[in-house]
Amino acid sequence: MKVVILAGGFGTRISEESHLKPKPMIEIGDMPILVHIMKVFSSQGFNDFIICAGYKQKVIKEYFAHYFLYNNDVTFNLETNERVLHTKESKDNWKVTVVDTGLETMTGGRIKRVQNYIGNEPFILTYGDAVGDVDIKKLIDCHKKSNKIATMSVYNFGQLKGVVNFDSDGSVSSFREKADSDGDYINIGFMVLNPEIFDYIEGDKTVFEKESLEKLASIKELNAYVHTGFWQCMDTLREKEKLERLWASPSCPWKIWRD
Repeated sequence: MKVVILAGGFGTRISEESHLKPKPMIEIGDMPILVHIMKVFSSQGFNDFIICAGYKQKVIKEYFAHYFLYNNDVTFNLETNERVLHTKESKDNWKVTVVDTGLETMTGGRIKRVQNYIGNEPFILTYGDAVGDVDIKKLIDCHKKSNKIATMSVYNFGQLKGVVNFDSDGSVSSFREKADSDGDYINIGFMVLNPEIFDYIEGDKTVFEKESLEKLASIKELNAYVHTGFWQCMDTLREKEKLERLWASPSCPWKIWRD
């Protein structure tokens, strides 16, 4: 199953760094948060990635073009202009497709633009600015049992984001703004989508979280998978610093892979 990652936005709320690079390319420790996300999936057997790029998309393409150079030792012979890459055994058996989905394209439009790369099959979708220890196989099982077009992971994150309402059978019923009394289950990405999802995306101006998901919720075709482990987005510099501290700790909660 392919993993589609939305990585094309401007990242204006963390402009301290995103004026230089796309937000998914901002580093946590020694690698972009995008790579952290990919390692979460890869550690669970999902290695085929489609990156929906946009803002400063060349930075993402150049990173993967030089991936082995960045992750291995190298000898430069300046006299002969030769380069010897001392390649270690690669643990990242990834296929990475980076697609320029436009500068101003909305989230739904970005998904629509990579339809040809996905094909007529279910796929995973997530955001390129948040990490978590989501059990992907349990997520997929939950999706299959629901018999719905889409399943999204939801998480109790406190009084910070918009709220997702869902019924006892997992059917998402509505979206609304937060209230002080809420348990605050929010959409954290990590979705499984059937190919029928493209019928609910009109074009570049479609906001996936509003028009597409809300339409699915209204016809009882959107399922919720409750994630109870760790999840954290990186919308602000403060959140980036929190992730940096966690990454440097002895037990980073989303590091479920082996070095």
